[in-house]
Amino acid sequence: MASTDRTPTEIDRIAEAWVDTAVALDPTLGTYIGRKEADAKLGDYSPDGLEARAEAMRSTIAELDTATPVDDVDAVTLADLRGELALGLEAHDAGLPLRDLNVIASPAQEIREVFDLMSTDGADAWETIAARLAEVPAALDGYIATLRLGIERGTVPAARQVREVAAQAHKLEGPDGFFAEFVAGRTGDVPASLGTDLDARATHAGAAYGEFAAFLEHELLPVAGERDGVGREQYALQSRRFLGAVIDLDETYEWGIGELARMVEEQEAIARQIVPDASVAEAIAFLDGDPTRKLHGTDALQRWMQEVSDRAVAELGASQFDIPDEIRTLECMIAPTHEGGIYYTGPTDDFSRPGRMWWSVPDGVTEFDTWRELTTVYHEGVPGHHLQIGQAVVNRGKLNTWRRQLAGTSGHAEGWALYAERLMEELGYLDDPADRLGMLDGQRMRAARVVLDIGVHLGKPRPDGGGRWTAEYAYEFLSENVNMNDGFVRFEVNRYLGWPGQAPSYKVGQRIWEQLRDEARRSAGAAFDIRAFHRRALDLGGVGLDTLRTALLDGSGRS
Repeated sequence: MASTDRTPTEIDRIAEAWVDTAVALDPTLGTYIGRKEADAKLGDYSPDGLEARAEAMRSTIAELDTATPVDDVDAVTLADLRGELALGLEAHDAGLPLRDLNVIASPAQEIREVFDLMSTDGADAWETIAARLAEVPAALDGYIATLRLGIERGTVPAARQVREVAAQAHKLEGPDGFFAEFVAGRTGDVPASLGTDLDARATHAGAAYGEFAAFLEHELLPVAGERDGVGREQYALQSRRFLGAVIDLDETYEWGIGELARMVEEQEAIARQIVPDASVAEAIAFLDGDPTRKLHGTDALQRWMQEVSDRAVAELGASQFDIPDEIRTLECMIAPTHEGGIYYTGPTDDFSRPGRMWWSVPDGVTEFDTWRELTTVYHEGVPGHHLQIGQAVVNRGKLNTWRRQLAGTSGHAEGWALYAERLMEELGYLDDPADRLGMLDGQRMRAARVVLDIGVHLGKPRPDGGGRWTAEYAYEFLSENVNMNDGFVRFEVNRYLGWPGQAPSYKVGQRIWEQLRDEARRSAGAAFDIRAFHRRALDLGGVGLDTLRTALLDGSGRS
């Protein structure tokens, strides 16, 4: 899928310079893409740091506005980079960073999670870790200063998010916290003096999270908002950021209700294939009692994930996709945390760190059902995130670094991953009704999230006719539409309440991907080639969904 090398242009130069600037301002971003010079640092999370980033965005937009595209690749880069920067400035001007606190994707998690991706191989690696550990207290102090500015301006997160993040922060402090355990697990030839530094800095990092928790509980919580929904104006902005597209929120809400009903009907039909005349709940109970579909312990889970992934890469690479050698390795990992999430991290630009699927297994969870999770491996791996994101990294002869590693939206990436789940069904990988039920379990949850997320943040009428959406009804609604324990449901609802617009981007993104494929099929008629469509789409790298539509249907980005 990768093209021959092209001569870098002025727009490529601007995009490359923006990557350098973004990494300098946010070193955690550098670690995620493998820029080792960033590994010893953390960014400035203070109001001054926010303003420095805003000024850098303004400057880059000004440069882009004087540049002229020389080819279709440039046209895509210009449209997408400028659009992303403009949205970032709009969010800055709206004061969103001043209330940026939620249970899954805010600086509170980012500062800690970056350590998961750092090399621990040898003394030099631990020297780098020690340097970054030393920066944790200052990073959190800067973040506190930003949240304090939000308090001054009346721009504060919801109390629910403050309470939950404070609880997360408390788990990181003390001798049993993440930092202390992380450095205690060091192996290899680490000098005693470095070991002493690591222990001391881990203690200080943990203590800084304790102080952060105290700030949340004693300063921010008393003034935090009691309303979880953010309202239409802020929600529309967040939706555009996560999709890279403008959608009709009211139409999408009604579509989500219909899509959810369709998922339920499909699930009910498959349940009856598994057990005659069974309900979905009865079919699930039957499958949960099947010992042949059980995995015991995280070691067995990790081995199974790796086997499924390796088999998919080998078979799809032989029959359905051109999978370059560089991305035929996907490492399936058990995450060092226990928050319950499953996520993917892309390879570094030189592939010294491969793409990885991470499973953060909650405390106390020791059994796993393969019928539930088969689709998850396809979603995170091949043909999902790993194929999509890894292919962009491979395509360095055509795409600049920003296009390969930083561009794109949740709607583009997660929409593709859900599209890939359905593709695996079409290719026969989910012929077992139990595996199809597992896939639909996930698709039903994603449809429910569209309804819940838009409903609660916009204060829409409830589907059951019982008035307007509330957080309490959100728990009830999600519980009815997922087969997960109460702890998972509560975490998920808290995530949606604190991260508006992100959860619907999965299913809405899938909808847009499917619409684009269908439009391309109608346009090409008998000449339509689905494999060529996929190749052309993935060859673009990450883009917003409006940019994707223009590139695929208007001819830009043709490989």
